[in-house]
Amino acid sequence: MRVILFTGKGGVGKTSVAAATALRCARLGQRTIVLSTDPAHSLGDSLDRELGPQATPVEPNLWAHEVSALQELERHWQRLHDYAVSLFATQGLDDVVAEEVATPPGMEEIASLVWIKHYAERGEHDVIVVDCAPTGETLQLLAFPDVARWWLDKVYPWERRAMRVARPVLQPLVGVPLPSDEVYASLKDLLLDLEGMKRILTDARTSSVRLVLNLEKMVVKEAKRAFTYLNLFGYQTDAVVVNRRLPEVLRDDLFRKWRAIHQRYQDEVEQSFSPLPILPVPLFDEEVVGERMLLRMAEALYGDRNPAEHFFRGTSQRVERTGSEYVLALKLPFVERGQVALARHDGDLFVTVGDYRREIALPRVLAGRQTVGASVEAGELRVRFAR
Repeated sequence: MRVILFTGKGGVGKTSVAAATALRCARLGQRTIVLSTDPAHSLGDSLDRELGPQATPVEPNLWAHEVSALQELERHWQRLHDYAVSLFATQGLDDVVAEEVATPPGMEEIASLVWIKHYAERGEHDVIVVDCAPTGETLQLLAFPDVARWWLDKVYPWERRAMRVARPVLQPLVGVPLPSDEVYASLKDLLLDLEGMKRILTDARTSSVRLVLNLEKMVVKEAKRAFTYLNLFGYQTDAVVVNRRLPEVLRDDLFRKWRAIHQRYQDEVEQSFSPLPILPVPLFDEEVVGERMLLRMAEALYGDRNPAEHFFRGTSQRVERTGSEYVLALKLPFVERGQVALARHDGDLFVTVGDYRREIALPRVLAGRQTVGASVEAGELRVRFAR
């Protein structure tokens, strides 16, 4: 089984690239499903098909799925939803409004990512293609399982036991419904789903991310930040897709100026993301909608290659011995030492870059040693451990 996620800044063409990839895989005889995790679903528009909240057959070997957050809540997390509705209703909210706000922001994307786990467990498909939400939302979702694991290990058992004891005493006093044991059980199921999804997406033998960008300053900078954070959380990136490249020969002065801008950022992309392969897609003379144009995009993107191949393999984290010390090396491209904060607690190392923090469970060989220094060298954070 192969899982390929496409992400990038909003408007760069992720959905078209994901749909073209899925269609090409299906035409090669691979049972393929393409999922949309973007709340503003446009996958159906790209395929020129009406899609629903269930997997919809598009053509032989190809299915498409636009996940409905409301249906997922009703199907898998009804107790959580009902508890949220009752809680908001006690605060004076109208029943209809309470129903709406009981579906928290981000739930649609979370439900979509959890579907990756469900499809992987079923084993009915050879390739799962994911059209992700814009970069910021996707990174928050991909970081969420780390938070879920910490909550599940450290907070959940204590809080559930405490609530079981305190609920009969507190309930008559607080004036709002307290979560029942069934609500906690549903929450645990959700957290375990997220943990299972994380295991699949961080398995480099199965999954990889492909960054989609246009040759513009803000887009390239966001793609570089995304690459850093994906490495921070252990997600493998195997290619960069440069969409809507202008042709070499242009007669119009306006487009010649844009071509010069594109060339400048093309050089930056090639230097910054090396050794990742750069997959260029031209700006077509028609909008990329429907089977014919998606296949045309796939041909420009992959040539004779199978889109399900691993275009690059590399490890984002390793442990090596240097003399009497051990070094934990974590790939963090585009950062300087002053942008990284480190902390230790018990057997965990906390690495913070910008607005994101990852908890790394240290292997036994490092957990019993002290952290004696850290540096950033050639795009790697190197943390030294000694007795």
